[in-house]
Amino acid sequence: MSSPVQSKIEADLPAAATKQGMLDRKELSAFAFQRTRMPMVVSDARQDDYPIVLANDTFLNLTGYTAEDILGKNCRILQGEATSRTAVAQIGAAIAQQRDLTIEILNYKKDGTPFWNQLHASSIHDELGELANYFASQVDVTDYRRIQTLEEAEHRLLLEVDHRKKNVLAVVDSIVRLSKSDNAESYAASVQQRVQALSRTHMLLAEKGWQEVELSEIVRTQVEVFGSSAIEINGPLVMVPASAAQPLGLAIHELAANAAVHGALARRQGRLQISWLPNDTGLTLMWHEVGGTDLRGEPARGFGNVLLSAVVEKQLGGHITRHWRDDGLSLVIELPSLNRVGRAMRSQP
Repeated sequence: MSSPVQSKIEADLPAAATKQGMLDRKELSAFAFQRTRMPMVVSDARQDDYPIVLANDTFLNLTGYTAEDILGKNCRILQGEATSRTAVAQIGAAIAQQRDLTIEILNYKKDGTPFWNQLHASSIHDELGELANYFASQVDVTDYRRIQTLEEAEHRLLLEVDHRKKNVLAVVDSIVRLSKSDNAESYAASVQQRVQALSRTHMLLAEKGWQEVELSEIVRTQVEVFGSSAIEINGPLVMVPASAAQPLGLAIHELAANAAVHGALARRQGRLQISWLPNDTGLTLMWHEVGGTDLRGEPARGFGNVLLSAVVEKQLGGHITRHWRDDGLSLVIELPSLNRVGRAMRSQP
């Protein structure tokens, strides 16, 4: 059955064609939007909370919602219990910066059935260059992900990493053992986010021939997926050896994900400052969140992360000190291991 939007478009097509001799570009675009086999929605960026104003029939068929169910609602209507809050934070950062985004996220149909959604979102600007709408397309990749079991993903990862670096295997083992969740879907999502973080550092190492990588590159690679406008990164040149790069990258990811879900990056006015200093005993990394408070003015305490502690303390031989302040959270991470393994660190002002 045609939707009200589709019926109106099709009714207007003959008149438009007779009057103009060709289809009006906007009407043709609307007709193509409605008839395409890819699920699509458009939200109004000029209204609060970006409500959905258009949805094609393919989207309605995929999700089980009717037009009346979703028009005027935010796309978060598709989120549910096991939806990754880290993925949600990345989507929010992309929308705030008006940049395109493609990401896989666990969504839910109207009847509660979960499905893996390969979401692509893109901003639409008017003739004056002002943000007018957001366009989003969806691809159901549930069946594809079922084929890619967790064991297969681990196997592929182990083939990709340098087998000479035993520390990398320890990081993968930590990810699998220490990721916690109440159900299989959210467990798979949390493992996927961390494996992706590991992969980002792996790509840096591959580009450098598995030698040393600048600490600033490791930090930026992990934090900028959550947005860069609210993040300040400062520190001298520090070269991190391959044996420490991936666990350090995973630790930075855990901190950034926590800030995006619970801390400063989850607040409109929040800011994150990251800096480091080499010293005689190793490296000191400072992590300071400003504005990471809840509505009562209390610090948003989302830490206590077992994986973070295991990576920093057991694999890097470091120590974390947390300071809860009125305006947010400060952490000091001491990493003496970066000064103990041969030429583990080289720095200059």
